[in-house]
Amino acid sequence: MELHAELEAQIDRWRGYVQRHQAISAADVDELEDHLREQIADRRATGLDDEEAFLVAIKRLGNLDAVSREFAREHSDRLWKQLVLVPEGSGDAGAPPWRELAVVLTLAVGAGVAAKAGLAWLDDGAVLARNLGLLVFPFLAAYFVWKRRLTARVAATLLVPFAALAVVLNAYPFASGGSTEVLATLHAPVVLWLLAGAAYVGGRWRSDSRRMDFVRFTGELAIYYTLLALGGAVLVGLTFAALQIAGTDLRPILQDWILPFAIPGALVVAAWLVEAKQNVVENIAPVLTRVFTPLTIAMLLALLAVFTAAGGLVDVDRDLLILMDAILVLVLGLLLYSISARDPLAAPGPSDALQLLLVVAALAVDAVMLTAMLTRIAEFGFSPNKIAALGLNLLLLVHLVRTAWLTVGFLRGRRPFTALERWQTRYLPVYGAWAAFVVVVFPPVFGFA
Repeated sequence: MELHAELEAQIDRWRGYVQRHQAISAADVDELEDHLREQIADRRATGLDDEEAFLVAIKRLGNLDAVSREFAREHSDRLWKQLVLVPEGSGDAGAPPWRELAVVLTLAVGAGVAAKAGLAWLDDGAVLARNLGLLVFPFLAAYFVWKRRLTARVAATLLVPFAALAVVLNAYPFASGGSTEVLATLHAPVVLWLLAGAAYVGGRWRSDSRRMDFVRFTGELAIYYTLLALGGAVLVGLTFAALQIAGTDLRPILQDWILPFAIPGALVVAAWLVEAKQNVVENIAPVLTRVFTPLTIAMLLALLAVFTAAGGLVDVDRDLLILMDAILVLVLGLLLYSISARDPLAAPGPSDALQLLLVVAALAVDAVMLTAMLTRIAEFGFSPNKIAALGLNLLLLVHLVRTAWLTVGFLRGRRPFTALERWQTRYLPVYGAWAAFVVVVFPPVFGFA
């Protein structure tokens, strides 16, 4: 029986609240949500309306704090498993912890082997850059397929766009070093990452809560990957220094073996760590967003000052425009992570007002950039790079304007926070569609130049 939009919003709010309880893992939340939906369906079958069915179902699940304590008692071994970085209840039902570790290490090594093979077989650096994401993505997606126990039909649905992207990137006759080749190389990872998101949500493409889970996962993955990179750099640096003193040069091994295996393999390992240690990062996430939001606002205001001092918009350096596009994308990532890390049931507070200021500052920068781009196009004409940048900035403009409007409504008590969450998750596929458009359509339109 199909659930109404308002009931789905209530379930999303309940799920967000449950996820804040450290004793309940993501897999447990999925199981609780399934039970909740079954209870709601049973109550609706007796003639209750959506709100009544939801309230009765919640009561039947029991007090949430009591549920959390029960989970803590039944899974008392979860603490030591977290200390050795092994998740509870992952992979196949009832599978021992070492089995997921073996799967993850196998996939990580596989990603390293694929990257190493690409380095050996693809002599052209541009061809390698286009295919690097294609080499690593299958192993990350395979982890999600195994973790979520996806059906063959869902897995095949993911395989079709992946294969189509691989054909486009390798069959198009790109001009060496041309703009369309560079644009395809830059936009293909966006398409691949959204395909990874489709695998992550386990086939529940239309679930706002699952898409927000993927947003949260992306932010946490960036944190863990950075920590792994920093830790690995320290370890390799110390080993390198010790062997250098002993008269052994580690550089050939580092370049030919360690880095090709470590960089892609760490992505799979970081994904596993996020799944295993979600509660740890959930404690860090609010702190990170509160620290970096005001710093990012200061940076955006400084960028506006730079543009003001630059004078005529036509004379603004092209590299500065590219750099500011990258900064706006990072600001968008911070915004999404901030929203995903917030308790949706909490009342509006100073951090929400600060987030609105961040959105307004980003809007101001984006408006200035759009003006500069349109001015340059009017002066110098169209090019693939200009059109791609203009399209991205228009997408960001729509995203930020609607986000600001919904945030104001939330601060004034006229809209629930879930409306702001739903807008973020439902707009994300637009970026994927634009990235796919740039990869597939731009090259033939601009003669593959």
